[in-house]
Amino acid sequence: MKLSKESKEILANNDQLIESIRHDNMAYFTTHGRKKKYLILTYGCQMNEHDSEKLAATLETMGYEATPFQTDADLILVNTCCVRENAELKVYGKIGTFKTLKEKNPDLIIGICGCMMQQDHVVQEIKKKYRHVDIVFGTHNVHNFPGLLNEAMTSKHSVVQVWDIDGEVIENTNSSRKFELKAFVNIMYGCNNFCTYCIVPYTRGRERSREKEAILDEIKTLVKDGTKEITLLGQNVNSYGKTLDNPVSFAELLEDVANIEGVKRLKFMTSHPKDLSKEVLEVMAKHDNISKYLHLPVQAASNTLLKSMNRGYTRKDYMEIIHYARNLMPEVTISTDLIIGFPGETDQDVEELLDLIKEVRYDSAFTFIYSQRKGTPADEMTNQIPDDIKHERFNNVLNSINEIIYEKNLACNDQVVQVLVEGHSKKDDTLTGRTDGNRTVHFLGDESLIGEFVNVRVTQPKKFSLYGELVEA
Repeated sequence: MKLSKESKEILANNDQLIESIRHDNMAYFTTHGRKKKYLILTYGCQMNEHDSEKLAATLETMGYEATPFQTDADLILVNTCCVRENAELKVYGKIGTFKTLKEKNPDLIIGICGCMMQQDHVVQEIKKKYRHVDIVFGTHNVHNFPGLLNEAMTSKHSVVQVWDIDGEVIENTNSSRKFELKAFVNIMYGCNNFCTYCIVPYTRGRERSREKEAILDEIKTLVKDGTKEITLLGQNVNSYGKTLDNPVSFAELLEDVANIEGVKRLKFMTSHPKDLSKEVLEVMAKHDNISKYLHLPVQAASNTLLKSMNRGYTRKDYMEIIHYARNLMPEVTISTDLIIGFPGETDQDVEELLDLIKEVRYDSAFTFIYSQRKGTPADEMTNQIPDDIKHERFNNVLNSINEIIYEKNLACNDQVVQVLVEGHSKKDDTLTGRTDGNRTVHFLGDESLIGEFVNVRVTQPKKFSLYGELVEA
């Protein structure tokens, strides 16, 4: 895939800018006896997490080191999400608190990036009300961060760069992985589906797939460096390869990745029901190292709502996928996304959703109250649902989901499950990890087990996780 002249010039200039900033930071360390520190706050999905990993890698190459404390930071980046209103409100509240930090430390650099910045009204709001922000850039400008940072450091004005075109696929950008044992690998960017409630196609652009060989090379390097679990990422991974000069299906890519020596566990997300092929499920069933976990967002259960959402499938279509997956892989665990309170939703629509939940019996679910997003067709719909009705319906759906999840966890009691140990639990002194089916398991064990696959007998199923005892090999 050919790059534009502007992108080529940016990439050619990056190394020089990174080296220049690194030189200045080394001089700072010599003078002050400490490295400059950075803090990245990330809101939103795994795509945002992966963008933050790239930004962290760039900053560390420049000589910065990470800090969890905003009061210690010399540079703060906020990577934003605009999928739901609550995430936007959190961002505005957070950057508002940075004004005091800036007053105490005028040299502090504050940057805002991510999906929110792809909306012009948001950029104008930040420029008007949050003048202590130094850098504003969008999802298509991550690769130009060195240039934006350099400009902010050498000028006295705010730097704003938000391209309103579909971002190009830029290879050879390093990432500072949040989890050494687990890694997200983008296989494509953007989305072509235009669900009526979703802002993503407007902030992430149209679909662009990475070349297969670039993906395979990245994963081989990760495995060589000790990564045990790979998650292939895309807004709709099942559309992978359609934009390539030599089209490749997602099933073909999945097969090739599974065949890489050293890939111990392989996951992918997110799948769109209208594009998930039988071939993908067959590849899942064929390979032991592909996790038998399928995240398949349904969003709604009634055909009326699905059509209004522009989802491109019916309830019958969705259930055929579920049945095919379970016939191939009886052990498969299935999670989903649900939207409650979409415009025009009726009590009957909610009843159909509750019926679907009982029929599928999800292992986990992400349930959201519909949030109006400026610029989407659903925002203009006149039949919006009052907040009190939304919350009542949401609670009913959540109770139904949680009851089934708990029942399925109880059914795991006394089973021996394989767990990839990820680290220490945040709640107690146990180790924690996930099963092949993506269930969280806590157990007592030595920290030397972190990064290993171990067998754990479930002794105490909880509502949202499992507790167990290590089974000696």
